[in-house]
Amino acid sequence: MPKVLIVEDEEPLALLLRYNLEAEGYAVDTCMRGDEAEIRLREGLPDLLVLDWMLPGLSGIELCRRLRARPQTEHLPVIMLTARGEETERIRGLATGADDYVVKPFSVPELMARIRAILRRSKPAVVSTILSAGDIELDRTTHRVRRSSREIHLGPTEFRLLEFLMQSPGRVFSREQLLDGVWGHDVYVDERTVDVHIGRLRKAINRGKARDPIRTVRGAGYAFNDQFASA
Repeated sequence: MPKVLIVEDEEPLALLLRYNLEAEGYAVDTCMRGDEAEIRLREGLPDLLVLDWMLPGLSGIELCRRLRARPQTEHLPVIMLTARGEETERIRGLATGADDYVVKPFSVPELMARIRAILRRSKPAVVSTILSAGDIELDRTTHRVRRSSREIHLGPTEFRLLEFLMQSPGRVFSREQLLDGVWGHDVYVDERTVDVHIGRLRKAINRGKARDPIRTVRGAGYAFNDQFASA
């Protein structure tokens, strides 16, 4: 299970990131101060650090500089979050040692993809590129889905929806949670859009008498059937 430390003083954003990372199977810890993060990193290292630029106690840019100066943390993957979008600031952040630089407001699915990409390069053993459940196999690298011996052709949204559900078998997601996790919290679409894409996904993956792996929970939302996943 990949470990991620989020250092972010905006509590709603930290909670949103934690929720989405845990939904994808990451072990997540959070703190709101740069000096507190420095202490935690001396006690133990995560697989990746998501670091805000502006923090109380110690700025993210200074913490990143200190991490790169220590042999124990010089190769720790760091994604820096900031409201500073100017080219000179991005260059400064990357020059300090950040592996990637994400400007607020950002798309949560895009940040998840960046985290996976960095972990695939730095620690490929902790990031699985293949999700399997029952007779369904989803390849994150090639964006291909197979059921038994049949290849299933999905649109980009249906692929992300299936991937999101397969990451947490048995967990029920509301339509609002699916919108945040698949479309992004900064995209405003009607919740009924989720039902439309769930219908398209079911039509694509269920042929003939094939068992439906997606469970509808009335009044709550949708889940990837954990009994199907363990079959």
